Amino acid sequence: MIYNTLERKKVLFTPIHLGHVGLYVCGPTVYGDAHLGHARSAITFDIVFRYLKHLQYKVRYVRNITDVGHLVNDADSGEDKLAKKARLEELEPMEIAQKYMDSYHDDMDKLNVLRPSIEPRASGHIPEQIEMIGQILDAGYAYVSEGSVYFDLISYAKTNPYGLLSGRKIEDLIAGAGSLRRELEGQSEKRNPEDFALWKKASPEHIMRWSSPWSIGFPGWHLECSAMSNKYLGEEFDIHGGGMDLIFPHHESEIAQSTACHHKNPARYWMHNNMITVEGQKMGKSLGNSISLKEFYSGNHDLLSRAFSPMCIRFFILQGQYRSTLDFSSQALEASEKGMKRLFNAYSLIPKIKTSPGKNQKSGTIKQNCYQALNDDFNTPVVIAELFHAAGILQASFNGQDEISAEELMEFKSIFDIFLFDILGMESEKEESRSLDPFIELLIGIRDKAKENKDYTISDSIRNRLGELGIQLNDSKNETTWTQI
Repeated sequence: MIYNTLERKKVLFTPIHLGHVGLYVCGPTVYGDAHLGHARSAITFDIVFRYLKHLQYKVRYVRNITDVGHLVNDADSGEDKLAKKARLEELEPMEIAQKYMDSYHDDMDKLNVLRPSIEPRASGHIPEQIEMIGQILDAGYAYVSEGSVYFDLISYAKTNPYGLLSGRKIEDLIAGAGSLRRELEGQSEKRNPEDFALWKKASPEHIMRWSSPWSIGFPGWHLECSAMSNKYLGEEFDIHGGGMDLIFPHHESEIAQSTACHHKNPARYWMHNNMITVEGQKMGKSLGNSISLKEFYSGNHDLLSRAFSPMCIRFFILQGQYRSTLDFSSQALEASEKGMKRLFNAYSLIPKIKTSPGKNQKSGTIKQNCYQALNDDFNTPVVIAELFHAAGILQASFNGQDEISAEELMEFKSIFDIFLFDILGMESEKEESRSLDPFIELLIGIRDKAKENKDYTISDSIRNRLGELGIQLNDSKNETTWTQI
C-alpha cells in the first residue's frame, strides 16, 4: 500500500508494467550545501528504491539535478539561484552547479543513499524542454509574450481538471490574485497572474541563456521535470516523488504541462515526504535555523551540542514515518544515536551467543511484522521497533536469560541483514572504535585481576568509567565481554 497524494489515501500499488517500476524524484537545486530537508527526501525515496529492488522489481530511478531555471523565491521574475550564487562567489554558474552537485553527492554517499539509475541535469536537456513548449503552444495552452512563453492556466482549466494534487481551485486562485491583476493590468507580460513561465527571455545581465524559437533565454523551473521524466520514463510512469512543499505549484504545474502534451497525468502514484521542523518551527535559511549536513558532521552550529555521524542522521530520519513532521533537536539526535548503537551492538553479539537445542519461533513473527510495516506505506518506525524487539531477545540470550537455537539465531541474523542493513541502508560504525579494542581489553584484564584480589573499588571504578564512555561490560561465568552503547 502506498499513500497516493492524488487520491488522498493509501492504495494498493500496481505497476504499469509487470515486474518493472518507473520512479521519478525531484532532486536538489545545486546552489548551496545540502541540509536536513534534502537528506529526508533522499532517504525517503532511497527506502522506496531499496525495498522495490528487494521485492525483485526492476526499477528505473530517475532523480534530476536542477542547475538552471529555478529563480529566487520560485517566482517568474528575478535572478536565477545559481547565477546569484555565482555572482557572490565570483565563479561561473556551471562551476557553482558542479561544486554543489559534487558536495551533494558526497553528503548522500556518507548517508549511504544509493545513486539513482539516471541523474539528468536540466541544462543538458534544453532541446527536450523547447520541444515540449512547442507541443503546449500547438495544443493552445500557452502563449508568447515579448519573447517569453507562459502557460495559459485559465484556458487549460476550461477543458482539464486543475488542482488534482493540492486541491486548489482555479476560481480561488483568480479571486486571490484580484488586486494583483488590477495592479499589473497593462504592465505585465502575462495575461493572468496565475500563468507560469515555460520559457523566459533573458535580460542583458542574465548569464545562463540558450537560443530558442521565441528568444534567447532559459526554461521555466516546472518544465524540466516534465521534459526529463517523459524522456527517461515515458508519457506515463509509476511513481513521482518529492517534498510536500513541491505539491503546489511545482507538481501541480507538471501535471498541467504533461496533460497538455500527452492528455494524461504523468504518474499513477504521487508520494510526498513531510518537512523537518526545529522545536516546532519550519527549518529554513530565512529563519536562521537551517543546518547543513556538513555542519551536522562537524558539530559546527549553535543548535548542535556536538558532531553527529551520517548514520545517526539517517537513523533519526528513519525513526519518523516519511509523511509525518519530524522535529529536530540535539537531544533527539542523541537519543537516535543510542538506539542505533543498541541495534549495532545486538548484531555484534550474534557470533558470541551460545545456542541450545530446540526451536523458537520468535524470529518468524518479527520478520513478518517488518514486511507488513514496509508494505504499509514504507512504515520504517515500525520496522525499527521490531528490530529493537529482536535486539532485546539477542541481548537476553547473550546474558543467559533466554535460550536460543542455532537455527533461530541465524534467522535473527537474517532479519538484521535484510531490514537494518539492506533495506534501511544502515552501516555499522563499529569500525570507528576498533582502534580502542586493545585498550578496552587491557582495562578488562586489569579489572579481572582487581576482582581476583577482591579490590572492588578499582573493579567498580573501571566499570563505571567505561560506562561513562559508552562501553558496557557484560560479566558472565567464564569471561567479561563488552559492547558499545
